[in-house]
Amino acid sequence: MSENKNKKSIAIIPDERIIGKIYYLRGKKVMFDRDLAMLYDVETRDLNKAVKRNADRFPDDFMFQLSKEEFKLLMFHFGTSNKGRGGTRKLPFVFTEQGVAMLSSVLKSKRAIQVNIQIIRTFTKLREILSTHKDLQVKIEKMEKENGENFKVIFKIINKLIMTDPKSKELKIIGFDDKKK
Repeated sequence: MSENKNKKSIAIIPDERIIGKIYYLRGKKVMFDRDLAMLYDVETRDLNKAVKRNADRFPDDFMFQLSKEEFKLLMFHFGTSNKGRGGTRKLPFVFTEQGVAMLSSVLKSKRAIQVNIQIIRTFTKLREILSTHKDLQVKIEKMEKENGENFKVIFKIINKLIMTDPKSKELKIIGFDDKKK
């Protein structure tokens, strides 16, 4: 009982919000520095400074910077602006699951630790779901590679469906209800 209570106290961000921030790039599931900073409630520049001070903890398979070409393809996601008007001016960094785990040794606030635990649990939950359906995983990854950005919308919807408890009685009724009370 105390284990479940402990898990609930850590869940300060809905799992769906975290899942919506996980992307598939270069064959890996990653999270952007900007999204992580938002979840940790720190400035992106401060997160990146902490990482740079501890660069030896973040090899290429834990974190990498997007290329100009990758960034151009994803520019709509960041809402970039012209120089002098705010927005993203540097190429973003992305973190793999291992990189996110390593962030807990760099960011020491209680919120960062709680959010890190939740993110790792979300990565683990996604991996468990996909590993039980290996054929589905192969098909999804193939579709992600072939359809790029268009597939992200579909993937978010699938993730929401996966996260919905099928036994839940809280189903939204869509359409006209002819049985007025």
